[in-house]
Amino acid sequence: MNLKTIHNVYFIGIGGIGMSALARYFKFIGKNVGGYDRVSTEITTELEDAGMKVTFKDDVEEIPEEFRNTVDTLVVYTPAIPKDSALLAYFTERGFEVSKRARVLGYITADSYCYAVAGTHGKTTTSAILTHVLRETGTPVTAFLGGISENLNSNFLLEGDKITVTEADEFDRSFLHLSPNIACITSIDADHLDIYGNKAEMERTFNAFAGKVKPGGKLIVRYGLPLQGITYGVEAGADYAIENLEIRDGGYVFDIRTPEELVTLVKFGKPGKHNLLNALAAFAMAVEGGTSPREAADALIGFKGVKRRFSYQLKTDSIVYVDDYAHHPAEIDAVYQAVREMYPGKKVLAVFQPHLFSRTRDFLEEFGRSLSGFDEVVLLDIYPAREEPIEGITSGRLLEEINNENKRLTGKKELLSLLKKTDAEVVLTLGAGDIGHEVEKIREVLSEKVKK
Repeated sequence: MNLKTIHNVYFIGIGGIGMSALARYFKFIGKNVGGYDRVSTEITTELEDAGMKVTFKDDVEEIPEEFRNTVDTLVVYTPAIPKDSALLAYFTERGFEVSKRARVLGYITADSYCYAVAGTHGKTTTSAILTHVLRETGTPVTAFLGGISENLNSNFLLEGDKITVTEADEFDRSFLHLSPNIACITSIDADHLDIYGNKAEMERTFNAFAGKVKPGGKLIVRYGLPLQGITYGVEAGADYAIENLEIRDGGYVFDIRTPEELVTLVKFGKPGKHNLLNALAAFAMAVEGGTSPREAADALIGFKGVKRRFSYQLKTDSIVYVDDYAHHPAEIDAVYQAVREMYPGKKVLAVFQPHLFSRTRDFLEEFGRSLSGFDEVVLLDIYPAREEPIEGITSGRLLEEINNENKRLTGKKELLSLLKKTDAEVVLTLGAGDIGHEVEKIREVLSEKVKK
């Protein structure tokens, strides 16, 4: 792949969070960029406003003429695209340079000093915090993020091409295309079992990713994971350890014990122990890459967050509304811990949209257990994404697993009426589907309650 000879880049699935970051990169370096996605979203609208041609029909007639030249056109696709896609078939059959997003990302970052964050949970927030820390401490960096950083208001940053930050996505084994200088693995919980089959195969693949670190590079891992590397955690045995943790003004104050020194009075404002660990992982990566520990620590307090990662939508004395991308039982547990820690004694209502029929089936009992702890639970229908329905797997079936008298199913239209009547003091919306499109309406409804 020679990017110098490529003039046009066409994305199949351009509206995906990772794909859109790559699209922005190619547009930034002067390429002609366009693509297809299934539906129009805020992201696709932003791409169009930036001068990219986006269409919404999987139809070869929709391909603009300039992207039909096999000589100077690169076609990038996401593995989430159906295999029977007419667009993918058109480009493949005609001999275009067709590549998965992960391979292109590996090619772009190969000649840079690359920081890569892997893990079934935490990689988006960790990579966003790392990008913020490096930028705040004067390191010019290019970053490809899997979420919208609230500091950047983007999932992409280009301020220098010698250092890159990227997520290392385990879906479809995509992260094996990367060869980072510094890698981090935050977690290896069972997930994507439609791809891996079982957790043992997932662990083997994460080990293979660990082996992709360049000679002389460093691997940073969550304390307790079955991997050899520099460890981080709240445990005393970790190489990077949190000590003297306190909660002050809705945030954390703590010390960090590094392999060399104790960094005191570190402040971080995002609630939840999972976010605290993400901050520690990013800190460790930055320091191992050469950033001053004190400067890295001081930068943490300025991190605003990632949209849809414990994202405050409303925060008043009478009601708090938080939106989160949580779509795995472990992620729901992390949100639960954060809410109970920050709002002890408050009534909490969780609205959850399950994501994927296969994930709901594979973790049915675990989802039930995780959701049972909230004071009230509302389930929306399963968001199918790339999947066809699975017989017997419905939100109604999941509801049966929830050990809570205050539980119900509802549709999106009925949800707003329900929230108008709730006496919950903390409202959560959880899920990786299109529940995020309802956030503004929900915020408006809850804001009206505050006014009354």
